[in-house]
Amino acid sequence: AKIRYANTYRLESHNKFRDYVVRDKAQAILTNKLQQAKYDGVSSPSLCASISEEILQAMKELDFDRYKYVVSVLIVEKAGQAINVASRWVWDVQRDTWVSAECETETFIALALITACYYE
Repeated sequence: AKIRYANTYRLESHNKFRDYVVRDKAQAILTNKLQQAKYDGVSSPSLCASISEEILQAMKELDFDRYKYVVSVLIVEKAGQAINVASRWVWDVQRDTWVSAECETETFIALALITACYYE
């Protein structure tokens, strides 16, 4: 016989997303990976991918239940330009959130954007 479970009707997370913990973790990962690096346009895409995977794995280890994550990492060469980064989402203002972390070196700026979307 198949076991059937009753609905819990729980709408809140037991372990709520704490943005300061995520920001500190992402900042530490960026700093550790990039503190001695120099900008290279060829290897930057693979570096962004590996850093975003590492940040995503760290978010999963923090075990905030009922959240899904989107991690985006940008590495931009310093050339005296201004940078505007924008993103657009459809989300629940009460539960969904985002965190950013950045690392600046002599030759580039790295920005990590972590989006946490609550799901029921």
